[in-house]
Amino acid sequence: MSNILVANQVTKNYGNFTALNSISIEVPTGSIFGLLGPNGAGKTTFIRIINQITMPDSGTVFLDGEALQPHHIQQIGYLPEERGLYKSMKVGEQALYLAQLKGLSKSQAKQRLKYWFDRLDIGNWWDKKIEELSKGMAQKVQFIVTVLHEPKLLIFDEPFSGFDPVNANLIKDEILELRNQGATIIFSTHRMESVEELCDHIALINNANKVLDGKVTDIKKTYKSNTFEVGLKTNDPETLKNELTQKFQVTPATFKSLDEDLKLKIKIDSNANPNELINYLITKAQINHFVEVIPSVNDIFIQTVSNS
Repeated sequence: MSNILVANQVTKNYGNFTALNSISIEVPTGSIFGLLGPNGAGKTTFIRIINQITMPDSGTVFLDGEALQPHHIQQIGYLPEERGLYKSMKVGEQALYLAQLKGLSKSQAKQRLKYWFDRLDIGNWWDKKIEELSKGMAQKVQFIVTVLHEPKLLIFDEPFSGFDPVNANLIKDEILELRNQGATIIFSTHRMESVEELCDHIALINNANKVLDGKVTDIKKTYKSNTFEVGLKTNDPETLKNELTQKFQVTPATFKSLDEDLKLKIKIDSNANPNELINYLITKAQINHFVEVIPSVNDIFIQTVSNS
């Protein structure tokens, strides 16, 4: 798979403060790439460098194999966390102005704006001022002006901020559709459930350093521990628990169940087959629940940041 964006050894200092320390990241073409990290980790600095708002002290960023140049701005759409709309301007007037800054003619802009305003059901907002809109309504307008020029790289920084669940789901579907149509998306958020739903790849930055990156599925395989949640129906749960403790690493588990089961987490050897555990448990009790414990992105985030 080719990479649309490659950052090589990017460093940025502000006086004695290091915002990015020799960061190297590759963003595969056609992916949704999660750029993660706690507050102050360096994510926003990296995004500002991609958008050429600021320049690195050392290192290089390539877009489609070419070192970043001013003309690349036309190929990038950026939705910042702190929204940048002019509050006293009318929605339609402002959208037309921003579209033309991105290289669209007035007629092209009007045609595409009509499509998006109808698609997001905001056609009657054209003559409203931004200051008359709620945060979520203004967010829809900001989303449209970000994607209107059909850039090959989209950067969304907390794109669901201000949205109710219905509109957050609407924007999520639009992001997936943009990816399906060929756009590559860098997605920065603290909402780990959104990362689980959307991202193919992630990179985690902490204290200016990249501490983790790769495909989400590969990272989860690395962090899983061959542990299984089990719910067992037995007449003598205490005896069975003691027996299992002698044979495996066993800890209590909490999950919702329709029955009063013995609920445990059982860890087996890394080279063991889960079928062996199932076959053993069948001889001891009725199995009502058996699920492998796969670490969530949130679990991995917390563990990696804590360790680093």
